[in-house]
Amino acid sequence: QVQLVESGGGLVQVGGSLRLSCTASGRAFSSSTMGWFRQAPGKEREFVACITWFTGTYYADSVKGRFTISRDNAKNTVYLQMNSLKLEDTAVYYCGAKYGSWSRIGSDYDYWGQGTQVTVSS
Repeated sequence: QVQLVESGGGLVQVGGSLRLSCTASGRAFSSSTMGWFRQAPGKEREFVACITWFTGTYYADSVKGRFTISRDNAKNTVYLQMNSLKLEDTAVYYCGAKYGSWSRIGSDYDYWGQGTQVTVSS
């Protein structure tokens, strides 16, 4: 059984930064595509970024240039560095893992963490 545990969420002001972490256990993390998704109140879960096992990265247009996804296979951890945060970045952020190539589609991911709240205030 795969377990994903997110951390690093919190309250930050507009323009600030946060770094989210997602630590995986129970599978070959280094061969998985890892993704970050988010869900704001009243909205559907949306793709934020993902990173493949060979460190190819993909981003939603809304976060491109502000967010950076990275991974440390030795620590079984994927990170999401979020800079220049905006009010519209407020959401619960979820980490997902999948076999195979990258995807923006949440249903393609096999495992999910419990989520971590990010709140951006003015």
